[in-house]
Amino acid sequence: MFADTFYEAGTRENRLAVVVADISPAGSIQKFREDFPERFVNTGVSEQIMIGMCAGMALRGLRPFAYTIATFTLFRPFEFVRDDLCYQNLPVTVVGIGGGVTYSTLGGTHHAMEDVAVASAIPNLSIIAPCDPAETKAATLWCVEQTRGPVYLRLGKAGEPNLTEQAESWSFGKLRYLQKGDDVCIFSYGPIMKLALQVAAFCEQKGQSVSLVSTHTLKPLDREGIAEALAHHKRAIVIEECVPRGGLAGQVKEIACDERSDCRVDAFTLRDEFIHCYGSHADLLSAHGLNLEAISMKLELV
Repeated sequence: MFADTFYEAGTRENRLAVVVADISPAGSIQKFREDFPERFVNTGVSEQIMIGMCAGMALRGLRPFAYTIATFTLFRPFEFVRDDLCYQNLPVTVVGIGGGVTYSTLGGTHHAMEDVAVASAIPNLSIIAPCDPAETKAATLWCVEQTRGPVYLRLGKAGEPNLTEQAESWSFGKLRYLQKGDDVCIFSYGPIMKLALQVAAFCEQKGQSVSLVSTHTLKPLDREGIAEALAHHKRAIVIEECVPRGGLAGQVKEIACDERSDCRVDAFTLRDEFIHCYGSHADLLSAHGLNLEAISMKLELV
C-alpha cells in the first residue's frame, strides 16, 4: 500500500524522490524506478549516505523518502538521522519496513524492537505507525504533503489485514477510535492491532464494553485524547510491539499519573531482552508474551 500510494503521488508531484539502501525494489517501487529513474537512488549498503543524501535533496527543495528495513533506516545511520535531518528539521520521511519483530526469521539484527523508543528521543522527529493498509495510505499521503519536519514512518511488512473500515477518519496527531465502549479502553498501533482486536473480543465475552483506539501518531502524542479516554473508562490496556521503556505504555501511565486518574492501566509490550527464538512473527510475539492466551490470563476478567 505504501509503494502504490507513493507511486501515484509521484506521478503528480515531481519533487518526490526515494532513496533506498541495499533493498531490491518490488511492485510499485520498481515501477517508480523504471518511470522516474532520475528520482530513484540505491546507495547500497550505505545507510548513512542514504540519510545524508535525503538531507541534501530536501535542502534543494525535493521531497525525499528514505526507504529500507527499519533497523537500517534508523539504527545504523542514527547520527545522520539526528544531525542531518532532525537538527535541521528537514521534511524527510524515514520509512522503516518491518517495525518491531516483523522480520522474525532474520534474527536480532533485523528486529526493530527499540525503534519507537529511539525515535521518540530525537527532537523534531514525528512518528507515525499505521495499523493497516488504509492507515498506511492516509499516513503516506500526509507525509507527501507535510512541511513540519522529519517523520519516522513505521510500517509492517506486507499482507496485513484491513482493520479500520468502520473507524473514524484519520488525522495526524489525533487518536482514532475503531470502536467505542464504556468499560475498557485498548490502545495500540501498528500490525499488532490485530492482537488488540482479539483482546477486545475477549473482554466483550466477559461482559465488558470496549473502546479500541489506534494511536497511530506516537509523536506528537495526543495527550489530551488519552487523558479523556482514561477519564471515561475504568480500565486501560496498552498493547505494543516495542520494548517496555520509551514506548506508548510508559507515556499512558505517565498521563494517568499526571491526571490523577482512577483508571487502571495494564501494559503488554515486548520484553526487555533479546529472545533467541526462530520462527514466524506470531512465534516471536508469543515468546515475548504477546498472544491472546498470555494476555487474557493476566487480565483476570471475571
